[in-house]
Amino acid sequence: MKTCSGYDKSTFLKRDAKYPPATLCVAMQAGERRFIMGEKISACLTVGNEENNIRRCLDSLHWADEIVVVDSFSKDKTVEICKEYTERVYQHEWLGYVGQKELIKKMAIHPWILFIDADEEVSPDLRDQILNEFESGNNHKYVGYEFPRKVFFLGTWITHGEWWPDIKMRLFRKDKGICTGREPHDHVIVTGPVKRLSGCLHHYTYDNISDQILTLNRFSTIAAASLLDEGRRFSVVDLLFRPFFRFIKGYLLKRGFLDGYRGLIIAIISSIGVFYKYAKLWELTLQEGHRGNREKSEVRSQPPPRRSGAMVPRDPGSAGGGYAEVRGGKPE
Repeated sequence: MKTCSGYDKSTFLKRDAKYPPATLCVAMQAGERRFIMGEKISACLTVGNEENNIRRCLDSLHWADEIVVVDSFSKDKTVEICKEYTERVYQHEWLGYVGQKELIKKMAIHPWILFIDADEEVSPDLRDQILNEFESGNNHKYVGYEFPRKVFFLGTWITHGEWWPDIKMRLFRKDKGICTGREPHDHVIVTGPVKRLSGCLHHYTYDNISDQILTLNRFSTIAAASLLDEGRRFSVVDLLFRPFFRFIKGYLLKRGFLDGYRGLIIAIISSIGVFYKYAKLWELTLQEGHRGNREKSEVRSQPPPRRSGAMVPRDPGSAGGGYAEVRGGKPE
């Protein structure tokens, strides 16, 4: 086993070419501890125009055996920053939140997959718990790990309401899990036992309230289109009552009020996002109805096609006069 030296207590892993990715050097209070992980982890990121977030995320992944990035043709410095951390940076057209995750999963080399978004980071506690599981061999008992995601919003961590604990299945065996869900929300489903870790995945979700509103507007458009594709039709009950129950659930039942004004803002804007979604579903249903009526009108306005065997007027000057039978589209 390679040796590691020169690490202080605050250092988790120093990237160095002389240490292979499988050698994880962890600085502990009792001294340095070294081990080689039996099964390796591929950290997978699907990104797009994330230059303000991506470095924080990548800094939290030094311990991973592999980092794979699929970029959807960013126009900022996202790709350049990613190449500082890994050579496995690719660009691919956007396939949707679910499709892009399935694509990058196939590109990963190692048997374990860690999905992480650019605006997230693996906390030190979560990192240590993952490494302890793999060091001890305990990971052989499970096909996946889930853990809470803690949101940083308006200068503080949110610890109540719908945003906490936001349990996510993000670490799983590649051959036992699939990415599915309704756009724009993807999630992983695995076949086999799952363990829940207490360490948090940190989520720096919105820069401010304006960013939150813009994101909800975009996500509600995607979600409404997904509902329509699934055959879901608009219901006034959904439009009137689902936003109300969303507010009650987040603010009262899940005690969002304990987060003060932030909790109130989250609950109100989240309920408005639900209203947006079903209002846009009504709009799409209306547009589809108009399109269908227009197509029917166009069909009615077209002359009926001639069928083989139909009778058409014969040229009055031709022999026999009267009508001729049409076969194969031409009069005989």
